[in-house]
Amino acid sequence: MFPPRHFHPRRPRVRENVNEAIRAREVRAVFPDGTVEIMPTPAAIRRAQELGLDLIVVAPTAEPPVAKAMDYGQWQYEQKKKQHEAKKKQHVIQVKELKFRPNTDEHDYNFKKNHAIRFLQEGNRVKAMVQFRGREIAHVDLGRKLLMRFAQDVAAYGSVDGDPRLEGRFFHVILSPVKTKDKPKPVAGAPPAPPRPQM
Repeated sequence: MFPPRHFHPRRPRVRENVNEAIRAREVRAVFPDGTVEIMPTPAAIRRAQELGLDLIVVAPTAEPPVAKAMDYGQWQYEQKKKQHEAKKKQHVIQVKELKFRPNTDEHDYNFKKNHAIRFLQEGNRVKAMVQFRGREIAHVDLGRKLLMRFAQDVAAYGSVDGDPRLEGRFFHVILSPVKTKDKPKPVAGAPPAPPRPQM
């Protein structure tokens, strides 16, 4: 038999900046009727509780801190809603990779170029790479020319971050989307986005 394990009891979570957890001696209290008054924190808490509400610090860096009398549950709901809306507006920037060969034919080049334009229009970065195999590494200049041509062809949508770099058997360049108020229209004939795998 194993000896009994003793777990420390969980401490109740303390609501920060709410009611008795407010550490400031006095606050600028805002009440539902619109009155604003600088008063000792205990007095502001009592007045809020008389109204059936909680006293919540909404501006802790102010001098004195601003505390509002409101329902704590409703305040929590509004905070979560704001965070959810902010996450929806955030765009996660990804780095999309495109691979070329020194002797990439024109059709394949245009196909990948259109993909790059679509990626940049979506706000993502693009890493274009030329891969050398075997003796192709002796023709690094072909890779550089291909990348410079690629950067010029998508210049309206992406700007080059630094010069092309050679790492091992890969010559690569990274492009970031151009920040403009009016985004350019999608390229005619650009390939549709590949379907996302279903989970």
